[in-house]
Amino acid sequence: MSASLTATLRHDWSLAEVKALFVQPFNDLLFQAQTVHRAHFDANRVQVSTLLSIKTGACPEDCKYCPQSGHYNTGLEKEKLMEVQKVLEEAARAKAIGSTRFCMGAAWKHPSAKDMPYVLQMVKGVKALGLETCMTLGRLDQEQTEALAQAGLDYYNHNLDTSPEFYGSIITTRTYSERLQTLAYVRDSGMKICSGGILGMGESLDDRANLLIQLANLPEHPESVPINMLVKVAGTPLENAEDIDPFDFIRMLAVARILMPQSHVRLSAGREAMNEQMQALAFFAGANSIFYGDKLLTTANPQADKDMQLFSRLGILPQAGEEHADEVHQAAIEQALVEQKSSEQFYNAVV
Repeated sequence: MSASLTATLRHDWSLAEVKALFVQPFNDLLFQAQTVHRAHFDANRVQVSTLLSIKTGACPEDCKYCPQSGHYNTGLEKEKLMEVQKVLEEAARAKAIGSTRFCMGAAWKHPSAKDMPYVLQMVKGVKALGLETCMTLGRLDQEQTEALAQAGLDYYNHNLDTSPEFYGSIITTRTYSERLQTLAYVRDSGMKICSGGILGMGESLDDRANLLIQLANLPEHPESVPINMLVKVAGTPLENAEDIDPFDFIRMLAVARILMPQSHVRLSAGREAMNEQMQALAFFAGANSIFYGDKLLTTANPQADKDMQLFSRLGILPQAGEEHADEVHQAAIEQALVEQKSSEQFYNAVV
């Protein structure tokens, strides 16, 4: 692939073109993705974020994959919105272990007027700690979006989840056009977009391609594109969904990298089920962002110590944020590794 091709940003991808990428030989696809990746990023740097659920359970949406939906009995206890100070304490802990971005998620269809002042305080407080900020609060109206932007929110996460064609099989309480409208409000406000989808819900190859086309053909590519592998939770309609082939998941990451060369492609939910070899392959395919910590909202995530060890074995370093020096992250990793070597729970998973 020529350097000129790797530098091209496109917003006019067709289904035929994207499917052709998916079906080419695996090694050819990964070589192409790695070439594009190296044209835009340091291949041995990964952006590290921490995600905190600031309000858990009883969501009125009926997303078939989600344990937080009030439509399903998953045994998840309903919780109120966290106190601002507790959120800031969690953000400080995230910074101490090397995260550069702190993401806050609330199980809402949309934020209420009474909760918005507390949400805005959280944004301002996390920013004051020197972290990038990200939130996912459901659908936003224009006024709410502008308030978040004025408070200093850097990223807003609002996943499209799947293709427009398959969407109605997964969610009926919110339309695809509503999701796109929220993304438009976010972009118009000056904030950055975090938007991706989920694999393993029974979607077809066309659905996977069309999801990426929706994202890549936006007027501007999302700055962050999380690619999630379905975490099957008992009590949800998708608890018995067929496992996705690991190579198909890696293909999704590689195609996302090719279509959106300057975006951070996040290896997101489902990492708990991935061995180290699969994660290493994901980084080679162009994934350069992870969630770091014990949980992704309500489901398990590899422990921070395991991530640090894998980074060390692969020669990967966390990508520094705008206000963070590289040596700060390296020192945090080295200190944590020293502490972990004396811990008998080094490989224990969080329940």
